[in-house]
Amino acid sequence: MDAFSLTQEQLVDTLGIELWRIPIVIVSAIGIYLVFLLLVRVFGARVLSGLTGFDIVVGVMLGSVAGRVIIGHPPTLAAGVIGLVTLLCCEAVFGLFRNNIRLHRVLNARPTVVLAHGQPQPDLMRKTHITYDEITSCVRKTGLSNLRQVRCIVLEPSGALSVLEYNDTLDPDVLHGVLGADRVLAGENVEP
Repeated sequence: MDAFSLTQEQLVDTLGIELWRIPIVIVSAIGIYLVFLLLVRVFGARVLSGLTGFDIVVGVMLGSVAGRVIIGHPPTLAAGVIGLVTLLCCEAVFGLFRNNIRLHRVLNARPTVVLAHGQPQPDLMRKTHITYDEITSCVRKTGLSNLRQVRCIVLEPSGALSVLEYNDTLDPDVLHGVLGADRVLAGENVEP
């Protein structure tokens, strides 16, 4: 046996993972990635925003479950590295798809108006799983004391809430592609 020959046991000791587990880790990582994309699409980007302590706990639990499924038993450093590399490769591949407008719309939620001219938009709030309490909390964080001071609040695809105040003229391009933008633009002659 020469210096470059390794037995299977030595190879496992060197890599920290049996060779047959490598494709399982890769397939598991891809599967978890796709399921996670689907769940975020179904439940909305708010799942990722971590607004409350409960949301943060759910986020940690999602990560724990995903990590455990990807790495398998027993967890090894090699399995973790293979899983992370696979997830990052999935992100890179889907990043390329995001440049395609049709696929971008399928993969990502549209930004959506949840409050227009100080008025909550119940149908769009239901669609995006936004509560009135989340809207008022967002307004308070912005430093405003009245919903009538808000031109609109947009739920971004990232799960963040953007507040547009009545402090300047609204450029309609800012709301290009935003679901419910017509509700804001139609009332632009309305003063707070």
